[in-house]
Amino acid sequence: MPIPAQSRSSNKVIITCAVTGSAHVPSMSEYLPLTPEDIKTQALEAAEAGAAILHLHARDPRDGRPTPAPEVFRQFVPAIAAQTDAVINISTGGSTRMSLDDRLAYARVAKPEMCSLNMGSMNFSLHPVAAKMTSWRFDWEKDYVEGMEDMIFRNTFRDIKNILTEFREHGTRFEFECYDVGHLHSLAHFVDIGLVEPPFFIQSVVGILGGIGADPENLAVMRATADRLFGRENYHFSVLGAGRHQMSLVTMGAILGGNVRVGLEDSVYLSKGVKAKSNAEQVRKIRRILEELSFEIATPAEARAMLGLKGRDNVSL
Repeated sequence: MPIPAQSRSSNKVIITCAVTGSAHVPSMSEYLPLTPEDIKTQALEAAEAGAAILHLHARDPRDGRPTPAPEVFRQFVPAIAAQTDAVINISTGGSTRMSLDDRLAYARVAKPEMCSLNMGSMNFSLHPVAAKMTSWRFDWEKDYVEGMEDMIFRNTFRDIKNILTEFREHGTRFEFECYDVGHLHSLAHFVDIGLVEPPFFIQSVVGILGGIGADPENLAVMRATADRLFGRENYHFSVLGAGRHQMSLVTMGAILGGNVRVGLEDSVYLSKGVKAKSNAEQVRKIRRILEELSFEIATPAEARAMLGLKGRDNVSL
């Protein structure tokens, strides 16, 4: 694969914080940020705690359901950008109930430094959690969670190609979310045809029902496969461990030479049976673990240099 070698500007660990997401519902945690003010506050606290990248979704402030509406994103993203230098990463994943145009709506106007991009269509579900719930805060939640059993997240090769082509024009780079080994091979296809160039950022997602299981062996396979496909000098590896697997697997990811992602989008817990009261709590915990293992934490400026981002001055947030 003809990928030009890229020199790393830093060996530090990038912490990404995924602040609210679209999979968890309000009844799963009273600490999940729902309103623009809550999302802004928790994002800023996470950045202060050490997150160099803030991965953002929006929710309807009336009942916390996921929304793609640009007018809701505008109620918190510019305010976050005005108060922190952290890289703002806008989701293009949205939720399984949104159309592709819905999912891209705010990113198209914001032209951010970074967006997430799921590398394939897949089953994506939390529906077994519904059986464990004893009460629901809002009427929409039960059907939403149970309905995941019969929903598919869609990103076809053409969808991905069109997103890469469109966003390349304004210099946005991607957090390539890879939920299984096949997604790495799909990413290699887009590298081969010249739509993805190093240095690129691979988010290895483990523990989602429908994706690769949350086993240390699987994480090692993801890392080894990415090394074989791309060459370690050409990409930055990161790990997202879903649910109870969050802290152990992201720590393993760092030990494997990668970066880490935490946040209430990925797990509502801080430790076994203890809910995280904020995103910042999770950031502080993983930072403490990493620093005790003698890792250094990347600043936003260092993350930008590592990932080849265009800089805050070249966005329309």
